[in-house]
Amino acid sequence: MPSKYRPQIFGWFGDLDKGPYSVPLHDRRLSYANNNYCAFIRKIPSDQAFYLCLSISLILMFMVLIFFSFGFFSILLKKSEWNVFFIVLVGMLLVSFVIYSYALPELYQNAFSWRGSPIIFNRKTGKVYVNESYFFNFKVLRHPAVFLQPKKRRIKEYDWDDLHGVIIHNMSRNALTSTVLMVCQPGTHQVIDHIMLDPIRAGAGSTFVWGWINSFMFFCDVANIDDGEYKSDQEAAFKAHRIDGQGWPEWMVEAFNATSLAELAEIKQRHHITE
Repeated sequence: MPSKYRPQIFGWFGDLDKGPYSVPLHDRRLSYANNNYCAFIRKIPSDQAFYLCLSISLILMFMVLIFFSFGFFSILLKKSEWNVFFIVLVGMLLVSFVIYSYALPELYQNAFSWRGSPIIFNRKTGKVYVNESYFFNFKVLRHPAVFLQPKKRRIKEYDWDDLHGVIIHNMSRNALTSTVLMVCQPGTHQVIDHIMLDPIRAGAGSTFVWGWINSFMFFCDVANIDDGEYKSDQEAAFKAHRIDGQGWPEWMVEAFNATSLAELAEIKQRHHITE
């Protein structure tokens, strides 16, 4: 059955309801929380190291394959084996597409996100803040110099009400799932962006992070703010480790602790931020 989102998301498995959950957190992705906001990192260091090595291995295998393919192509051309030549060429193009659309983005995301790329949820303003590295792909019409600097950053503020939790699966026998936040136009299911919240989980574990965040946003006591990597009185240590030097705008770091929309508006006005 297709999802209600437009456009569809590949691997959609089901939607997640908003509201307080009674499931406690058993996870190392909660980095910090206080009475105003919480911060979840997207990948723990061991996950990043694993997928960094995996992406590097895929790229190296591709380079070896390219090297041997040139010799194979020359043999086919000499023997005029055009059918085999075009089949192999199409295969190489497909492999190149996979490397460009998966392996390279995975390499850049892990190589340049060793602070965990925390996602910030402010429950008093209903705002969500994202600052993460990404690798541009699926775009062709660019100046050639851009391809020498493919690393970009997404730094955005979202409304919690416009985010919808979705479970996607990886189509494998391991039944691994991920939680994605679909960013929709207000009051619709027209997707304008999406955010990876909790990547690659097995079974019921995929709902723990979503449940804790919902309990936190609904001021439910199940969400213990001292469950994280840093206690609630260690905000300075958290920011020094996860926030400093990562390109977060000054106004946005102040907005983490905004206690009302009026205070948030004052922060934006003071920093000359326009919507």
